Amino acid sequence: MDWRDRIAVDPDVVFGKPRIKGTRLSVEFLMGLFGAGWSEQQVLESYPQLAREDLQALFALAAEMIAEEGFVIAGKLAA
Repeated sequence: MDWRDRIAVDPDVVFGKPRIKGTRLSVEFLMGLFGAGWSEQQVLESYPQLAREDLQALFALAAEMIAEEGFVIAGKLAA
């Protein structure tokens, strides 16, 4: 999936944060829902303007960012 088909950046919408095209739902907000334990079904039911493909685009973007930029966790890791 090419996330660019579903994710847009506009400096005049949600402070220029990446968002799902046609919405004001930022990638950051939606990823936070998943991080808080929401299921795909909960997100789609709560935000009916989203499609399953929009959520796939979130993860495609995240995967690409991690692969290209690397990923570092700051602080101590639990032993």
